[in-house]
Amino acid sequence: MTQSLPSMPGEPHTDIDAGADPWAHLRRFTPARIALGRAGASLPTREVLGFGLAHAQARDAIHLPLDVETLAAQLRAEGWPAPLRLHSRAHDRHEYLLRPDLGRRLDEASVAALQAWRADNPAPDLALVVGDGLSALGIQRHAVPLFNAIRHALGGAFVQSPPVLVGQARVAVADEAGELLGARMVAMIVGERPGLSSPDSVGIYLTHAPRVGRHDAERNCISNVRPAGQDPATAARRLAWLVHEGLRLGVTGVGLKDHSGLPMVSAAPAQRVSD
Repeated sequence: MTQSLPSMPGEPHTDIDAGADPWAHLRRFTPARIALGRAGASLPTREVLGFGLAHAQARDAIHLPLDVETLAAQLRAEGWPAPLRLHSRAHDRHEYLLRPDLGRRLDEASVAALQAWRADNPAPDLALVVGDGLSALGIQRHAVPLFNAIRHALGGAFVQSPPVLVGQARVAVADEAGELLGARMVAMIVGERPGLSSPDSVGIYLTHAPRVGRHDAERNCISNVRPAGQDPATAARRLAWLVHEGLRLGVTGVGLKDHSGLPMVSAAPAQRVSD
């Protein structure tokens, strides 16, 4: 069965399938749950099962532990210095989820390790800190390609610290790490809170003159870093632009606007988690 869509004067009428969802063609542009269809008063079985799968993947991403040994070995294999391996004050995942404040500070052993490194090394222009955050899956999948893309985007323009790997980490833990390293800037690469279409997303938080007590308004965030979102190469170029401008202006956060002109998402077609 077809029906004619109303048209503007001088334009031809368009016949469409009356049973088709007029939103259906938009599904190729987004993994969001649109144009789901219906079966009676409910959703089609495929969509119900897809929702359950996406929800399970999001839960798994939060609780999956980061394989620090593998990540450190992969970074070494790519030519990075031996990572500094640290831990927040949250002893385990249960405490991390219940006490966000503990994930924002380093434990005593980590503070001592950074102080010892700083005593024998110059202060870096940029410290790259990696934390599992709320998606160790995202870090496991994308941290190494992102690190390599950042190295390429920055070139040899800045003195960098070795990679800093922090377990049970929240964004603000990088403030303390950067302060102890004496870094002019710190970039926190962290697993983002999973969504129902993005269980492996990574965020980058850039902070000028890091120190304990910095507010989120003093950071720039590059979000949804993953091949199906903002691809690592584009995110790295954006970070490099923000680092250059942030150091020139002496500020990050609300005082530093992104005028890089880079695209916000990957050109790759969107794909649902349930596909």
